[in-house]
Amino acid sequence: MAFQSIWYQTELPEEIIDLIERDCVKFDEQLEPSTVIGDGENPKKRNSKNAWIPTDHWFAGFLWHYILRANRENFLYDLSHIDGENLQYTSYGEGEYYGWHDDASLPLFYKPHGGSNNPEHHIEDLIKTKSERIRKLSFSLQLSSPDDYEGGNLQLMDDWNKLYYAPRRRGTLILFDSRAKHRVLKVTKGTRKSIVGWVMGPRWK
Repeated sequence: MAFQSIWYQTELPEEIIDLIERDCVKFDEQLEPSTVIGDGENPKKRNSKNAWIPTDHWFAGFLWHYILRANRENFLYDLSHIDGENLQYTSYGEGEYYGWHDDASLPLFYKPHGGSNNPEHHIEDLIKTKSERIRKLSFSLQLSSPDDYEGGNLQLMDDWNKLYYAPRRRGTLILFDSRAKHRVLKVTKGTRKSIVGWVMGPRWK
């Protein structure tokens, strides 16, 4: 039985994590209110800030190594690339959070025109269902030390509605099925920083 989520204590030297964080801080001036897919800015559901870092950045290769390892050891999904070829640098300050959500669900997928006699619809369905890529794996790299903030835990819900927390240790990479319900609890003190992303693959068959 595969696990819904797994994580790696990457054992990166503190100097390397410091370097990653310093590189991310360069994007602080680009931080803007985070949005929710299909809902735009909705602070009642998501209250945080983020900026986008292209995957040609040097530490994207380090993350991709662990993505492929996690997929080989646990998920065995058909994967192709990171969504949008971007990593999301996310910052949660005091009072900020992200409510329960998933990163991939059926309402977000292309819906075929089934039953239509319009040949243009048949062509559209063929093209879009063959080429559609969906989120299959989500990941989060912990940049902040657990002592830098209070609250702000990443919490997940398993298929039996049991709740559990992902580790807070700095440098930990957490990977989970994008359909899993999860949330970031409200930060009550300090700032929590992470690098988040989603790995794409062809639609489930």
